[in-house]
Amino acid sequence: MTVDYGYGSAASQPADTGTSAGPRPLDQLPRLARDTTAENPWPVSVLSQKYHNAVAKWPEAWVEGQIVEINMRRSTSGYISLRDNFEEVSLSVMGFSRFVAKARDFRQGDRVVVHGKADVWVKATRLSFVADDIRRIGAGDLKAQIDELRKRLKGEGLFDAENKVPLPEFPACIGLVCAPQARAEGDVITNVNLRWPAVRFKVVHAHVQGAQCPADVIAAIQRLDADPEVDVIIVARGGGSFEDLIGFSDEGVVRATAACVTPIVSAVGHEDDWTLIDLAADLRASTPTDAAKRVVPDVHEQWQLIAGAIGQMRMRISARVDNETRLIEGYATRPSLTQPQTMLEPHQRFVDDAVVRMRHGLTRIVDDATMTVEKLHASLTALSPQSTLNRGYAVVQTADGHVLDDAAHAAPGDALTITLKRGTVTAEATGTQS
Repeated sequence: MTVDYGYGSAASQPADTGTSAGPRPLDQLPRLARDTTAENPWPVSVLSQKYHNAVAKWPEAWVEGQIVEINMRRSTSGYISLRDNFEEVSLSVMGFSRFVAKARDFRQGDRVVVHGKADVWVKATRLSFVADDIRRIGAGDLKAQIDELRKRLKGEGLFDAENKVPLPEFPACIGLVCAPQARAEGDVITNVNLRWPAVRFKVVHAHVQGAQCPADVIAAIQRLDADPEVDVIIVARGGGSFEDLIGFSDEGVVRATAACVTPIVSAVGHEDDWTLIDLAADLRASTPTDAAKRVVPDVHEQWQLIAGAIGQMRMRISARVDNETRLIEGYATRPSLTQPQTMLEPHQRFVDDAVVRMRHGLTRIVDDATMTVEKLHASLTALSPQSTLNRGYAVVQTADGHVLDDAAHAAPGDALTITLKRGTVTAEATGTQS
């Protein structure tokens, strides 16, 4: 196969002076890689074309992996990023109309086998896999498996709201689970220190991706949970693909998170990422930076609250003092204090009125009694025997003192006493006449 690299003919080119004065014809280039030298190298385009020619000889193959990214928006071409099921190796897959029609229903996380042929894009010297067929294999959608696990754990009550523990308002020590030298560690510590400098950290490094991730995260959570100095735990990891974060949906990690007595915050991935640890944690933060903002208060806001509270206290105390001052001033200006005798005036008037009423009452009583006595005196005077004697009558009594009111009761010779208006007369009866 003859390929025109645009180098032209030998006659049209200047003599080789040992410098790159312009493109050289193909017949002047080394035929094999071992024939190249620093003075006579291959152009990049030649090497890229040789890669393409070599890869074009490879046979078609079936390749297995998990879909990390998928783009089937166009009907004429589509792209898939396929990752090995066990190793951190990925492959770019592209296909055309036939492939797009078959791959349109697949989603991120699906385990698939893809049929196609390797190819090198010469302009970028980039290896890709041009596919014409795709099939689902194994248990199917990995997300569906995680969803089944989610439903099972939810049925056990691991995600119930009543199991959530409130975060401490002012934590003194924060436990942090993250990868060594990870950006998430710096984000959390930096933002926490900016907001609440008094807090301390206990950092436990762990694998946050790959096969070792679940065991490391479980051990880190249990270690920090057993530490009495740790007030809250943050499990942090930066963003990544669905497969990168799959370790945080491990059943063991979820159960360890749900069993953690210390309040625990999940800060795995970005806003749109989700893992099962988010459901078991006491609080889910969208990012590690968001976790830092959620676990500690802002010292500036707290100072503002304190300043506001002090201002309110001063205002209320001042208002209370002003009210008491006005009350005291009101008391001090009352006539009862400036002229204390005025307090006695109503009572004196009451006593004076009572004395007057009492005198009037006693006068009426005495007058009524005097009139009664006078009436009784007049009646007694009128009925008195003396009144009868005063009119010229006399009272005759026998010697034994009995009043003689019948002549038949006296006999001649009886001694009689006669009481007159003035004095008495002693007489003797000489005779009687009835």
